[in-house]
Amino acid sequence: MTGWIAVAGLGPGDDALVTPEVATALDQATDVIGYIPYVARVAPRPGLTLHPSDNRVELDRAHHALDLAAAGRRVVIVSSGDPGVFAMASALFEAVEAAGAEPDIRILPGITAMLAAAARAGAPLGHDFCAINLSDNLKPFALVEHRLRHAARGDFAMAFYNPRSRSRPEGFARVLEILREECEPERLLIFARAVSTPDEALSVVTLAEARPDMADMRTVVLVGNAATRRVGRWVYTPRSAGRA
Repeated sequence: MTGWIAVAGLGPGDDALVTPEVATALDQATDVIGYIPYVARVAPRPGLTLHPSDNRVELDRAHHALDLAAAGRRVVIVSSGDPGVFAMASALFEAVEAAGAEPDIRILPGITAMLAAAARAGAPLGHDFCAINLSDNLKPFALVEHRLRHAARGDFAMAFYNPRSRSRPEGFARVLEILREECEPERLLIFARAVSTPDEALSVVTLAEARPDMADMRTVVLVGNAATRRVGRWVYTPRSAGRA
């Protein structure tokens, strides 16, 4: 039996946002590997082995998938959102490069938390935007600050992943300080927590009103550009937005 690996995005939380392509791969899988809460979203069934693991063992997870595929297993590595956005696809290719392996790999895209949050709010990412992971687990915070300042000076709308954790509560406070140094107080921010789940909460505030405690690790923070505005209950960025 020939094994394969699919790296699949489960979307932001609601099963309705899992793509048919991902659902088919899960139906065909003999093994599902991933972070504990993501594997918990996959229903057990006969013939399927679930392999939940902790959050900071991505490379171990990837090597495990390679070993299983080499043994002829059909493996799905699950991520939330899209597997190529701050998730497991990159970790798998890092393991492939180290192992010198050439397995059958498919990357199955999913709906990111960033895009689900933007849809709930309206169209805040309607012009040029960037995504920044605020965690300093794999990069120094000085690099986060460098990228943040240049994105603000370039007038990009921004999406922030992993804004604030218990182990680094001060980081997001510093992010807000940097934004206040680079942007006007009226700049709109969207705090979107657990979008598409029963715990969903969405709030829109100005930069002057934003507080660090508005975010946690289940929150995506969207920052508009200088032209982002409200229309009724919606927030949108005009397609012609931009400044020289």
